[in-house]
Amino acid sequence: MTITSVNVRKIEKENSRMKGIASVLIDDSFAVHDIRIIEGDKGIFIAMPSRKTATGGYRDIAHPISPEVRKMFEDAIMEEYEKVEHVDFVEEKNEVEE
Repeated sequence: MTITSVNVRKIEKENSRMKGIASVLIDDSFAVHDIRIIEGDKGIFIAMPSRKTATGGYRDIAHPISPEVRKMFEDAIMEEYEKVEHVDFVEEKNEVEE
């Protein structure tokens, strides 16, 4: 299995721990959308798409089964998130200099 594409949309909402939303394409054949990028107390992490249950809890709709696949998702999403963050930083810097 190969992650063939990652798309990250940055979220800028004041006082929100959610920093972005990611979509991942696997083997150019299967897409997983609405993977949340969250800033937690111990750093940034990803949360797989989920839905609210009748009892008020949440249950993942899709998720990696093995730690190796979870790490593959985390690494690919965080790499793309860092690129988006860097582009935003450069654009902000250029606006200040103008």
